[in-house]
Amino acid sequence: MYKAAEEDFSEMAPQEAKQMALRYILEAWEEAIYEGVDPDAIATAAIFAALSDMIATYGEEPVAKMCEKLPDRIRTGEFTVGKTTQ
Repeated sequence: MYKAAEEDFSEMAPQEAKQMALRYILEAWEEAIYEGVDPDAIATAAIFAALSDMIATYGEEPVAKMCEKLPDRIRTGEFTVGKTTQ
């Protein structure tokens, strides 16, 4: 399932690394849908995984503060497909 790295991702610019990470996640998402996993279940699992990892790295309070900003970011279209700049 995992491909051998063809390049050193630690050498990438941060924006390029984010784009590469998003491509990997979207590929896994599409594969799960193809296998019959419910998209809502995938979304819930992805959000849980992301928040759990961020909490392990930054702690609960900083992640909670970041999440407080999500409604405005969602409303301005930051996560809308076609508008995303990641």
